[in-house]
Amino acid sequence: MDQEIAFLIKKEEQRQNDNIELIASENYPSRDVREACGSILMAKYAEGYPYKRYYGGCEYVDEVETLAIERAKALFHCNYANVQPHSGSQANYAAYHALIPNGSKIMALTLNDGGHLTHGSPVSFSSATYRFCFYSLGEDGRIDYEGLQRRLYEEEPDLLLAGYSAYPFSIDFKRMRSIVDKFNLDKNKHCFFMVDMAHIAGIVAAGLTQNPCDYADIVTSTTHKTLRGPRGGLILSNDLELGKKINSAVFPYTQGGPLEHIIAGKAICFLEDSKPEFKDYMARVLENTKACNDELSRLGCRVSGTENHLFLLDVLSSYGLNGKEAETKLGEIGVTVNKNMIHDDTLPPSKCSGIRIGFAAATSRGASLEDAKGVARLIDACLKGKESKEELINRRKAIVSSWADVLSL
Repeated sequence: MDQEIAFLIKKEEQRQNDNIELIASENYPSRDVREACGSILMAKYAEGYPYKRYYGGCEYVDEVETLAIERAKALFHCNYANVQPHSGSQANYAAYHALIPNGSKIMALTLNDGGHLTHGSPVSFSSATYRFCFYSLGEDGRIDYEGLQRRLYEEEPDLLLAGYSAYPFSIDFKRMRSIVDKFNLDKNKHCFFMVDMAHIAGIVAAGLTQNPCDYADIVTSTTHKTLRGPRGGLILSNDLELGKKINSAVFPYTQGGPLEHIIAGKAICFLEDSKPEFKDYMARVLENTKACNDELSRLGCRVSGTENHLFLLDVLSSYGLNGKEAETKLGEIGVTVNKNMIHDDTLPPSKCSGIRIGFAAATSRGASLEDAKGVARLIDACLKGKESKEELINRRKAIVSSWADVLSL
Protein backbone atom coordinates (compact mmCIF):
# COMPACT_ATOMS: atom_id res chain seq x y z
CA MET A 1 0.00 0.00 0.00
CA ASP A 2 3.00 2.34 0.38
CA GLN A 3 3.26 3.55 -3.18
CA GLU A 4 6.41 5.60 -2.61
CA ILE A 5 8.39 2.61 -1.37
CA ALA A 6 6.79 0.29 -3.94
CA PHE A 7 7.88 2.68 -6.70
CA LEU A 8 11.47 2.77 -5.43
CA ILE A 9 11.65 -1.02 -5.07
CA LYS A 10 10.41 -1.37 -8.66
CA LYS A 11 13.03 1.11 -9.87
CA GLU A 12 15.78 -0.82 -8.08
CA GLU A 13 14.50 -4.09 -9.56
CA GLN A 14 14.64 -2.51 -13.00
CA ARG A 15 18.16 -1.18 -12.38
CA GLN A 16 19.41 -4.61 -11.34
CA ASN A 17 17.79 -6.26 -14.36
CA ASP A 18 19.11 -3.68 -16.81
CA ASN A 19 22.63 -3.30 -15.42
CA ILE A 20 25.68 -5.50 -15.41
CA GLU A 21 26.51 -5.85 -11.71
CA LEU A 22 30.25 -6.37 -11.28
CA ILE A 23 30.67 -5.41 -7.62
CA ALA A 24 32.51 -8.40 -6.17
CA SER A 25 30.63 -8.32 -2.85
CA GLU A 26 27.18 -8.49 -4.47
CA ASN A 27 25.12 -11.46 -5.60
CA TYR A 28 21.53 -12.58 -6.13
CA PRO A 29 19.95 -14.92 -3.56
CA SER A 30 17.37 -17.45 -4.69
CA ARG A 31 13.63 -16.88 -4.47
CA ASP A 32 13.49 -19.37 -1.56
CA VAL A 33 16.02 -17.32 0.40
CA ARG A 34 14.15 -14.09 -0.28
CA GLU A 35 10.81 -15.59 0.77
CA ALA A 36 12.25 -16.84 4.06
CA CYS A 37 13.76 -13.43 4.76
CA GLY A 38 10.37 -11.80 4.19
CA SER A 39 8.47 -14.35 6.26
CA ILE A 40 6.59 -14.05 9.55
CA LEU A 41 9.73 -15.27 11.33
CA MET A 42 10.78 -11.62 11.43
CA ALA A 43 8.13 -11.02 14.13
CA LYS A 44 9.73 -13.39 16.66
CA TYR A 45 12.12 -12.29 19.40
CA ALA A 46 14.56 -15.07 20.32
CA GLU A 47 17.36 -13.72 22.50
CA GLY A 48 19.74 -16.49 23.47
CA TYR A 49 20.44 -19.73 21.64
CA PRO A 50 18.28 -22.70 20.59
CA TYR A 51 16.54 -24.31 23.57
CA LYS A 52 18.12 -21.69 25.90
CA ARG A 53 16.07 -18.57 25.10
CA TYR A 54 15.05 -15.57 27.16
CA TYR A 55 11.59 -15.57 25.52
CA GLY A 56 8.81 -18.11 25.23
CA GLY A 57 7.28 -19.30 21.97
CA CYS A 58 10.62 -20.18 20.38
CA GLU A 59 10.02 -23.85 19.68
CA TYR A 60 9.94 -23.42 15.90
CA VAL A 61 12.65 -20.80 15.53
CA ASP A 62 14.80 -23.10 17.68
CA GLU A 63 14.43 -25.72 14.97
CA VAL A 64 15.14 -23.16 12.22
CA GLU A 65 18.35 -21.99 13.88
CA THR A 66 19.46 -25.53 14.67
CA LEU A 67 19.03 -26.46 11.00
CA ALA A 68 21.12 -23.44 9.99
CA ILE A 69 23.87 -24.40 12.44
CA GLU A 70 23.99 -28.05 11.37
CA ARG A 71 23.97 -27.16 7.67
CA ALA A 72 26.78 -24.62 8.13
CA LYS A 73 28.89 -27.18 9.98
CA ALA A 74 28.29 -29.79 7.27
CA LEU A 75 29.01 -27.34 4.44
CA PHE A 76 32.34 -26.19 5.86
CA HIS A 77 33.34 -29.47 7.57
CA CYS A 78 33.71 -27.98 11.04
CA ASN A 79 32.48 -28.71 14.56
CA TYR A 80 30.98 -25.35 15.54
CA ALA A 81 28.93 -22.60 13.90
CA ASN A 82 27.26 -19.43 15.13
CA VAL A 83 24.72 -18.16 12.59
CA GLN A 84 23.50 -15.14 14.56
CA PRO A 85 25.86 -12.28 13.52
CA HIS A 86 23.94 -9.59 11.68
CA SER A 87 26.92 -8.80 9.42
CA GLY A 88 30.51 -9.73 8.68
CA SER A 89 31.68 -6.72 10.67
CA GLN A 90 29.81 -7.88 13.75
CA ALA A 91 31.12 -11.40 13.25
CA ASN A 92 34.66 -10.00 13.27
CA TYR A 93 33.95 -7.92 16.37
CA ALA A 94 32.67 -10.97 18.24
CA ALA A 95 35.55 -13.16 17.03
CA TYR A 96 38.18 -10.68 18.20
CA HIS A 97 36.48 -10.45 21.59
CA ALA A 98 36.34 -14.23 21.94
CA LEU A 99 40.05 -14.59 21.18
CA ILE A 100 41.87 -11.65 22.79
CA PRO A 101 41.38 -8.88 25.37
CA ASN A 102 40.84 -5.26 24.36
CA GLY A 103 44.14 -3.56 23.62
CA SER A 104 45.77 -6.70 22.21
CA LYS A 105 47.80 -6.52 19.01
CA ILE A 106 46.44 -7.82 15.69
CA MET A 107 48.49 -8.17 12.52
CA ALA A 108 46.54 -7.83 9.26
CA LEU A 109 47.12 -7.01 5.61
CA THR A 110 47.55 -3.29 5.02
CA LEU A 111 44.26 -1.76 3.90
CA ASN A 112 45.75 -0.38 0.68
CA ASP A 113 46.62 -3.92 -0.40
CA GLY A 114 43.11 -5.31 0.02
CA GLY A 115 42.33 -5.42 3.72
CA HIS A 116 38.91 -4.60 5.18
CA LEU A 117 37.61 -1.73 7.32
CA THR A 118 37.32 -4.07 10.32
CA HIS A 119 40.93 -5.15 9.83
CA GLY A 120 42.34 -2.02 11.42
CA SER A 121 40.99 0.98 9.54
CA PRO A 122 41.33 4.18 11.61
CA VAL A 123 37.60 4.85 11.10
CA SER A 124 36.54 1.38 12.36
CA PHE A 125 35.85 0.03 15.87
CA SER A 126 38.73 -2.38 15.25
CA SER A 127 41.48 0.24 15.53
CA ALA A 128 39.76 1.89 18.51
CA THR A 129 39.59 -1.40 20.42
CA TYR A 130 42.80 -3.13 19.38
CA ARG A 131 46.33 -2.23 18.34
CA PHE A 132 47.01 -3.07 14.71
CA CYS A 133 50.20 -3.68 12.81
CA PHE A 134 50.33 -4.65 9.16
CA TYR A 135 52.02 -6.79 6.56
CA SER A 136 52.13 -5.91 2.86
CA LEU A 137 51.90 -7.77 -0.42
CA GLY A 138 55.05 -8.56 -2.35
CA GLU A 139 56.13 -6.65 -5.43
CA ASP A 140 54.11 -9.07 -7.58
CA GLY A 141 50.90 -8.17 -5.72
CA ARG A 142 50.74 -11.56 -4.00
CA ILE A 143 51.10 -12.50 -0.35
CA ASP A 144 54.78 -12.56 0.59
CA TYR A 145 54.75 -15.43 3.09
CA GLU A 146 58.41 -14.99 4.02
CA GLY A 147 57.85 -11.26 4.54
CA LEU A 148 54.74 -12.04 6.59
CA GLN A 149 56.80 -14.37 8.78
CA ARG A 150 59.45 -11.69 9.31
CA ARG A 151 56.76 -9.17 10.32
CA LEU A 152 55.24 -11.69 12.72
CA TYR A 153 58.56 -12.07 14.52
CA GLU A 154 59.16 -8.30 14.53
CA GLU A 155 55.73 -7.32 15.85
CA GLU A 156 54.87 -10.35 18.02
CA PRO A 157 51.08 -9.89 17.70
CA ASP A 158 48.43 -11.75 19.66
CA LEU A 159 46.42 -12.54 16.52
CA LEU A 160 47.29 -13.02 12.86
CA LEU A 161 44.40 -12.15 10.55
CA ALA A 162 44.03 -13.42 6.98
CA GLY A 163 41.22 -13.03 4.46
CA TYR A 164 40.70 -9.94 2.34
CA SER A 165 38.21 -7.78 0.46
CA ALA A 166 40.23 -7.15 -2.71
CA TYR A 167 42.79 -9.93 -3.09
CA PRO A 168 42.47 -11.81 -6.40
CA PHE A 169 44.61 -14.87 -5.68
CA SER A 170 44.37 -18.11 -3.73
CA ILE A 171 45.53 -18.05 -0.11
CA ASP A 172 47.75 -20.71 1.44
CA PHE A 173 46.07 -21.02 4.84
CA LYS A 174 48.05 -24.17 5.61
CA ARG A 175 51.32 -22.29 5.21
CA MET A 176 50.05 -19.45 7.40
CA ARG A 177 49.12 -21.96 10.11
CA SER A 178 52.62 -23.43 10.03
CA ILE A 179 54.14 -19.93 10.26
CA VAL A 180 52.03 -19.17 13.33
CA ASP A 181 52.82 -22.53 14.92
CA LYS A 182 56.57 -22.03 14.43
CA PHE A 183 56.36 -18.49 15.82
CA ASN A 184 54.49 -19.70 18.91
CA LEU A 185 57.07 -22.43 19.48
CA ASP A 186 60.08 -20.15 18.96
CA LYS A 187 58.71 -17.26 21.03
CA ASN A 188 56.84 -19.31 23.64
CA LYS A 189 53.70 -17.31 22.86
CA HIS A 190 50.12 -18.06 21.86
CA CYS A 191 49.31 -16.06 18.74
CA PHE A 192 45.88 -16.99 17.38
CA PHE A 193 45.17 -17.43 13.67
CA MET A 194 41.88 -16.04 12.35
CA VAL A 195 40.52 -15.97 8.80
CA ASP A 196 37.85 -13.64 7.41
CA MET A 197 36.69 -15.59 4.34
CA ALA A 198 33.72 -13.34 3.53
CA HIS A 199 34.63 -13.00 -0.13
CA ILE A 200 35.72 -16.53 -0.90
CA ALA A 201 33.26 -18.50 1.26
CA GLY A 202 31.42 -19.81 -1.80
CA ILE A 203 34.66 -20.98 -3.38
CA VAL A 204 35.52 -22.75 -0.12
CA ALA A 205 32.06 -24.32 0.09
CA ALA A 206 32.44 -25.63 -3.45
CA GLY A 207 35.76 -27.25 -2.59
CA LEU A 208 37.65 -25.15 -5.15
CA THR A 209 40.18 -23.65 -2.74
CA GLN A 210 41.69 -24.43 0.67
CA ASN A 211 39.21 -24.59 3.54
CA PRO A 212 40.47 -22.20 6.26
CA CYS A 213 38.41 -24.10 8.86
CA ASP A 214 41.08 -26.81 8.66
CA TYR A 215 43.75 -24.39 9.88
CA ALA A 216 42.37 -21.30 11.65
CA ASP A 217 41.24 -20.98 15.26
CA ILE A 218 38.23 -18.97 14.09
CA VAL A 219 36.80 -18.35 10.61
CA THR A 220 34.33 -15.53 9.98
CA SER A 221 32.27 -14.86 6.89
CA THR A 222 29.36 -13.06 5.38
CA THR A 223 26.60 -15.10 3.77
CA HIS A 224 25.59 -12.77 0.94
CA LYS A 225 28.61 -12.67 -1.39
CA THR A 226 29.74 -15.83 -3.13
CA LEU A 227 27.48 -17.95 -0.86
CA ARG A 228 24.39 -16.37 -2.50
CA GLY A 229 22.53 -16.12 0.79
CA PRO A 230 20.91 -13.27 2.74
CA ARG A 231 22.90 -10.36 4.12
CA GLY A 232 24.40 -11.54 7.37
CA GLY A 233 27.42 -12.96 9.18
CA LEU A 234 28.75 -16.36 10.24
CA ILE A 235 31.41 -17.63 12.66
CA LEU A 236 32.98 -21.11 12.41
CA SER A 237 35.50 -23.08 14.44
CA ASN A 238 36.66 -26.58 15.25
CA ASP A 239 37.31 -25.69 18.91
CA LEU A 240 34.15 -26.35 20.92
CA GLU A 241 35.54 -24.66 24.05
CA LEU A 242 36.32 -21.59 21.99
CA GLY A 243 32.76 -21.87 20.64
CA LYS A 244 31.42 -21.13 24.12
CA LYS A 245 33.39 -17.87 24.17
CA ILE A 246 32.15 -17.00 20.67
CA ASN A 247 28.54 -17.55 21.73
CA SER A 248 28.97 -15.15 24.65
CA ALA A 249 30.76 -12.65 22.42
CA VAL A 250 27.86 -12.62 19.94
CA PHE A 251 25.07 -12.64 22.54
CA PRO A 252 24.90 -10.78 24.80
CA TYR A 253 28.18 -8.89 24.23
CA THR A 254 27.73 -7.54 20.70
CA GLN A 255 24.09 -8.23 19.79
CA GLY A 256 20.62 -8.65 21.21
CA GLY A 257 17.91 -10.67 19.51
CA PRO A 258 18.92 -12.69 16.44
CA LEU A 259 17.14 -12.15 13.12
CA GLU A 260 15.46 -15.53 12.77
CA HIS A 261 14.00 -14.72 9.33
CA ILE A 262 17.53 -14.03 8.08
CA ILE A 263 18.82 -17.16 9.82
CA ALA A 264 16.16 -19.13 7.92
CA GLY A 265 17.52 -17.63 4.70
CA LYS A 266 21.02 -18.67 5.75
CA ALA A 267 19.81 -22.23 6.38
CA ILE A 268 18.36 -22.37 2.87
CA CYS A 269 21.51 -21.03 1.22
CA PHE A 270 23.70 -23.53 3.12
CA LEU A 271 21.51 -26.34 1.73
CA GLU A 272 21.63 -24.88 -1.79
CA ASP A 273 25.41 -24.49 -1.55
CA SER A 274 25.84 -28.16 -0.65
CA LYS A 275 24.44 -29.32 -3.99
CA PRO A 276 26.53 -30.22 -7.10
CA GLU A 277 24.87 -27.38 -9.04
CA PHE A 278 26.51 -24.85 -6.73
CA LYS A 279 29.98 -26.26 -7.39
CA ASP A 280 29.28 -25.97 -11.12
CA TYR A 281 28.14 -22.38 -10.59
CA MET A 282 31.30 -21.43 -8.67
CA ALA A 283 33.48 -23.02 -11.34
CA ARG A 284 31.74 -20.82 -13.92
CA VAL A 285 32.30 -17.75 -11.73
CA LEU A 286 36.04 -18.44 -11.70
CA GLU A 287 36.10 -19.06 -15.45
CA ASN A 288 34.16 -15.89 -16.25
CA THR A 289 36.31 -13.75 -13.98
CA LYS A 290 39.49 -15.03 -15.61
CA ALA A 291 38.05 -14.59 -19.10
CA CYS A 292 37.24 -10.92 -18.42
CA ASN A 293 40.65 -10.31 -16.81
CA ASP A 294 42.48 -11.98 -19.70
CA GLU A 295 40.50 -10.11 -22.36
CA LEU A 296 41.29 -6.76 -20.73
CA SER A 297 44.94 -7.80 -20.60
CA ARG A 298 44.82 -8.67 -24.32
CA LEU A 299 43.42 -5.21 -24.97
CA GLY A 300 46.50 -3.68 -23.32
CA CYS A 301 45.14 -2.93 -19.85
CA ARG A 302 47.02 -3.41 -16.62
CA VAL A 303 45.10 -6.01 -14.61
CA SER A 304 46.00 -7.94 -11.49
CA GLY A 305 45.32 -11.45 -12.76
CA THR A 306 42.93 -13.68 -10.84
CA GLU A 307 42.49 -17.04 -9.17
CA ASN A 308 39.11 -16.34 -7.60
CA HIS A 309 35.91 -14.34 -8.23
CA LEU A 310 37.49 -10.89 -8.61
CA PHE A 311 40.35 -8.93 -10.11
CA LEU A 312 41.63 -5.36 -10.08
CA LEU A 313 41.92 -3.11 -13.10
CA ASP A 314 44.46 -0.28 -12.87
CA VAL A 315 42.47 2.45 -14.63
CA LEU A 316 45.02 5.17 -13.90
CA SER A 317 47.82 3.59 -15.92
CA SER A 318 45.46 1.97 -18.44
CA TYR A 319 43.19 4.94 -19.23
CA GLY A 320 44.48 8.00 -17.36
CA LEU A 321 41.40 7.97 -15.10
CA ASN A 322 41.15 7.58 -11.36
CA GLY A 323 38.92 4.89 -9.89
CA LYS A 324 36.10 7.27 -9.02
CA GLU A 325 36.02 8.66 -12.57
CA ALA A 326 36.00 5.15 -14.05
CA GLU A 327 33.23 4.03 -11.68
CA THR A 328 31.12 7.04 -12.72
CA LYS A 329 31.69 6.60 -16.46
CA LEU A 330 30.80 2.91 -16.33
CA GLY A 331 27.76 3.60 -14.16
CA GLU A 332 26.42 5.99 -16.80
CA ILE A 333 26.15 3.11 -19.29
CA GLY A 334 24.75 0.59 -16.77
CA VAL A 335 27.92 -1.23 -15.69
CA THR A 336 28.20 -1.19 -11.91
CA VAL A 337 31.67 -1.39 -10.32
CA ASN A 338 33.40 0.17 -7.32
CA LYS A 339 36.60 2.18 -7.14
CA ASN A 340 39.35 0.35 -5.28
CA MET A 341 42.88 0.84 -4.05
CA ILE A 342 45.53 -1.19 -5.87
CA HIS A 343 48.95 -2.35 -4.65
CA ASP A 344 51.27 0.65 -4.15
CA ASP A 345 48.42 3.06 -4.93
CA THR A 346 49.48 6.71 -5.14
CA LEU A 347 45.98 8.19 -4.91
CA PRO A 348 43.81 8.67 -1.79
CA PRO A 349 40.92 6.27 -1.02
CA SER A 350 38.38 8.84 -2.23
CA LYS A 351 39.80 8.50 -5.75
CA CYS A 352 41.94 5.33 -5.98
CA SER A 353 43.86 4.14 -9.03
CA GLY A 354 41.74 1.10 -9.74
CA ILE A 355 38.37 -0.56 -9.87
CA ARG A 356 37.38 -3.96 -8.51
CA ILE A 357 35.55 -6.33 -10.86
CA GLY A 358 33.78 -9.54 -9.84
CA PHE A 359 31.56 -12.03 -11.68
CA ALA A 360 29.54 -13.78 -8.97
CA ALA A 361 26.37 -11.76 -9.61
CA ALA A 362 26.60 -11.76 -13.40
CA THR A 363 27.21 -15.52 -13.42
CA SER A 364 24.14 -16.04 -11.21
CA ARG A 365 22.10 -14.47 -14.01
CA GLY A 366 23.66 -16.70 -16.65
CA ALA A 367 26.70 -14.83 -17.98
CA SER A 368 28.75 -17.01 -20.32
CA LEU A 369 32.46 -16.96 -21.19
CA GLU A 370 31.67 -14.96 -24.32
CA ASP A 371 29.59 -12.54 -22.23
CA ALA A 372 32.55 -12.07 -19.87
CA LYS A 373 34.81 -11.23 -22.79
CA GLY A 374 32.14 -8.91 -24.14
CA VAL A 375 31.96 -7.14 -20.78
CA ALA A 376 35.74 -6.61 -20.93
CA ARG A 377 35.45 -5.07 -24.41
CA LEU A 378 32.57 -2.89 -23.23
CA ILE A 379 34.57 -1.63 -20.24
CA ASP A 380 37.54 -0.89 -22.48
CA ALA A 381 35.44 0.97 -25.04
CA CYS A 382 33.70 3.02 -22.37
CA LEU A 383 36.89 4.06 -20.57
CA LYS A 384 38.64 4.90 -23.85
CA GLY A 385 35.73 7.20 -24.70
CA LYS A 386 35.75 6.42 -28.41
CA GLU A 387 32.08 5.40 -28.71
CA SER A 388 28.91 7.33 -27.96
CA LYS A 389 26.98 6.73 -24.78
CA GLU A 390 24.07 5.39 -26.84
CA GLU A 391 26.30 2.88 -28.63
CA LEU A 392 27.75 1.67 -25.34
CA ILE A 393 24.31 1.30 -23.75
CA ASN A 394 23.12 -0.73 -26.74
CA ARG A 395 26.14 -3.02 -26.34
CA ARG A 396 25.33 -3.48 -22.67
CA LYS A 397 21.68 -4.27 -23.51
CA ALA A 398 22.78 -6.89 -26.02
CA ILE A 399 24.93 -8.64 -23.41
CA VAL A 400 22.19 -8.85 -20.75
CA SER A 401 19.37 -9.63 -23.17
CA SER A 402 19.64 -13.40 -22.60
CA TRP A 403 20.26 -13.24 -18.83
CA ALA A 404 17.72 -14.30 -16.23
CA ASP A 405 15.44 -11.80 -14.51
CA VAL A 406 16.80 -11.19 -11.01
CA LEU A 407 13.49 -12.20 -9.37
CA SER A 408 13.40 -15.53 -11.18
CA LEU A 409 16.61 -16.89 -9.66
